[in-house]
Amino acid sequence: MGAANVIPGVSGGTIALITGIFEQLINAIKSFNTTALKLFFTGKFKAFAQHINLNFLIAVFAGVAVSILSIAKLFGFLLNHYPVYIMAFFFGLILASIFFVGKTIKKLTITVVLTFIIGTATAISLSLLTPAQENSSLWYLLICGVVATCSMILPGLSGSFVLILMGNYQLVMIDAVNNLDLKILVPVIIGAALGLIAFSNLLAWVFRKFRDQTIAILTGFILGSLGIIWPWKNEIPVISSTGEALVKNGKTVIEGYQWFVPESFTSEVVFSILFAVLGIVVIWITESLASKKSK
Repeated sequence: MGAANVIPGVSGGTIALITGIFEQLINAIKSFNTTALKLFFTGKFKAFAQHINLNFLIAVFAGVAVSILSIAKLFGFLLNHYPVYIMAFFFGLILASIFFVGKTIKKLTITVVLTFIIGTATAISLSLLTPAQENSSLWYLLICGVVATCSMILPGLSGSFVLILMGNYQLVMIDAVNNLDLKILVPVIIGAALGLIAFSNLLAWVFRKFRDQTIAILTGFILGSLGIIWPWKNEIPVISSTGEALVKNGKTVIEGYQWFVPESFTSEVVFSILFAVLGIVVIWITESLASKKSK
């Protein structure tokens, strides 16, 4: 989940859904309520740990933290030097995710189809939005944490891509993580914790009441996000009043992307296809291992 959340367009929630821990994760997070506080402050630590499923949460979030801290530098390098290949790999991951997540729908109804279409349209609309400019103010970093963490656990909606739309992906996920800049990370983490607890309660209720419709809209989110990680695209910079590309803090400000299909079958295309197939295989293996573990 941590590795997935570092890449723009890929959701840790998708990995949780494929591996079968999504509902357990949501229920564990939402258990941070008044009962949990009462158990903790009255010294009933064993009951508190059981109430919030502490062992499960420690395993998941320790993995997320270690993965983000260790993989952020690698992905920063790959995104700068081999963007087509890494995006092709994750394009394969997401493509396979659509099948494996969608097949968990138990009954196909009109409402299921409609929610799938709504989810797809919503994700496509988000991918066409113009990214905001970088903002390091305290209140904005708190909001980034709230919004990004909600999307991190929502399958098909990437927390990293939301940070791109909010203009703070490079600042938070690359610069602050690699440099351990606490002035940036602490507000984001506080906002993330608050947003996670509030959003998990809503999502758990919706998942319990409308399971098939929820999975359908999440599958739509995943399908609609494919355009975000299409390997072949050109950045469209914001043009300043002087007619030149706008640069802020040494980085060109991007307002969107221009997608295209390679005109010739080059070695880059061949390797990109191979990386996409590798992504599909990784998801297939992950899903197979998760199924065996569940059985």
